[in-house]
Amino acid sequence: MTTASATVSRWTRLFVVASLVWLVCWQGAVVAGAGRGVAVTLGLYGFVLHMVFGKAYALVPSYFDRSLAVPRAPALHLPLAVVGTAAIAAAAAGVVPTHWATIGTGFWALGCGLFVGILAWSVRDNITGRETGTVDAKADRRAVDRIANAFVPVALGYLLAAAFLPVLDVVGALPASLPAGGPPLSHLFAAGTAALLVFAIGFRLLPRFLVVSPRTPLVGTVLAAGAVGPLLLVSSFGAGWLFRLGASLEAVALVGFAVAYADMFGRSDRRRIGLYLLLGSSAAAVAVAVLGLHMAFTGLSLPVAEAHVRVALLGFLGLAVAGVSYQFYPPGIATVPGIDDRTAALAGWLLVAGVAVESIGLLASVESANLAGRWIALAGAVVHATVVFSVFWARSNR
Repeated sequence: MTTASATVSRWTRLFVVASLVWLVCWQGAVVAGAGRGVAVTLGLYGFVLHMVFGKAYALVPSYFDRSLAVPRAPALHLPLAVVGTAAIAAAAAGVVPTHWATIGTGFWALGCGLFVGILAWSVRDNITGRETGTVDAKADRRAVDRIANAFVPVALGYLLAAAFLPVLDVVGALPASLPAGGPPLSHLFAAGTAALLVFAIGFRLLPRFLVVSPRTPLVGTVLAAGAVGPLLLVSSFGAGWLFRLGASLEAVALVGFAVAYADMFGRSDRRRIGLYLLLGSSAAAVAVAVLGLHMAFTGLSLPVAEAHVRVALLGFLGLAVAGVSYQFYPPGIATVPGIDDRTAALAGWLLVAGVAVESIGLLASVESANLAGRWIALAGAVVHATVVFSVFWARSNR
């Protein structure tokens, strides 16, 4: 008889599988010259958020000292997320009629609503996360764990807002002051949901990986700034003092998180490939902050905006996803010949190099570097997917 935890675990892996497929599709589309709308949909909705959904189903209830109320909820959510992402991306690419985007938006919103609803129901009597499930041996971490838990509902609130704003626009119920798409909406998903969950869940998960506690003042600063920043960014996107304040707060959150992780890494004696990739993600977070502040205070620029998107999605969020993946799915257990920690390290270096070379090409208007970076990133995506799939293969044959 299949247990509830085994059911959740199986569907978590399927979300990871979908995330990896979207990663390769995303990088392939970028090499093929797909527009920003297609790339952001495949990268953010597909790669990043599918991984976020899968791991959140497994981690969030346990971090609130609860169990997932409906173990089969991920099985309902996954097809909604996959179909929604595919329809929105295909419509943005112009390969299907534009009304497919409306259909995809509906599927995506239903999936997000199910996701937030099930998580909320699972922790309904501990919504602020005061009960953390932290064992007595780690009682000194409970204060940080409670702070981190308190910001998970904020991130889920951003997800609901971003998912249903386009739906309200379709039915004609969206106020003119609210965004229905474009960069403001993608910032709600990326900064409000994905980044804030990386901060909140990261401050619970990463200390366990490194066996080192984070500095409590940094935790509070990062989470508070990361919670308020996206709201101010979106409320006056592209101009005005609110936009600059939001960009500044988001920069504080990104740089603060990078400093917090680098500090923990330096005090830890753990040295694994996933932890090194998270160090790369932290460096990318600083670059995202710098590029964002540049646009906020000097004006929007297409090359800087393109570099900002790539460094944010593939550098900061992408390397974080890859690093955490290698912690949960260690490359060393793979049984496929040629797949091991060195292969995972190669994937990481290719992803880092791809982001760096492409970003330099974008900022310096060097098309050859831009194209080379995209091909390198595609190679890194394929190698990374191969490594994780090989680990899944090894586990399924035990």
